[in-house]
Amino acid sequence: MTRLLVAGVGNIFLGDDAFGPEVLRALERRPLPPGVRARDFGIRGLDLAYELLEGYDVAVLVDAAERGHPPGTLSVIEPDLPDGPGPAAPPEAHGMDPAKVLALAAHLGHGPLPRVLVLACEPQERPRGDEDILPGISAPVADAVDRAVDALHTVVPALLADPAATPRLSRPEESTHDSAAGLAASPSGGVEDR
Repeated sequence: MTRLLVAGVGNIFLGDDAFGPEVLRALERRPLPPGVRARDFGIRGLDLAYELLEGYDVAVLVDAAERGHPPGTLSVIEPDLPDGPGPAAPPEAHGMDPAKVLALAAHLGHGPLPRVLVLACEPQERPRGDEDILPGISAPVADAVDRAVDALHTVVPALLADPAATPRLSRPEESTHDSAAGLAASPSGGVEDR
């Protein structure tokens, strides 16, 4: 049986960085299939690093990520994993850099990491250097939360059936890119391939 983790990551006090936790909160109303572990890790990178070592076949991180798309655009990304144990940066106390978490997990573990995918949302609101707290998420990112839940309800069953599958999201046209599928709300409120 495939073991799958869906991990919300992000800081709820830093504007659109709260996308991951908001999606995990929305999943409480529309749970994923039994056996899938869905958990909000927030900014607890060390917790996530150790969780990645628990024998999962696949982990889907849900996070805000700047990729140069319009705000609210969803992308599925498959990052390169560390080749093996190497020097690990210490975990951050009030932030989470997924690349550092993966490096830390590789450093701590004795076997391979699970396959990792990121369901990313293009942010609109990020705190500037002089802001310590930026509460709430922007309208485009708030609109993307339900689309992300829909995307997870498409991607997760495909990954449970075949952990090596290239996930396809529900949309009018399939992306020709294997590692990234950009989605943004169309003027009619649906989903549009970018």
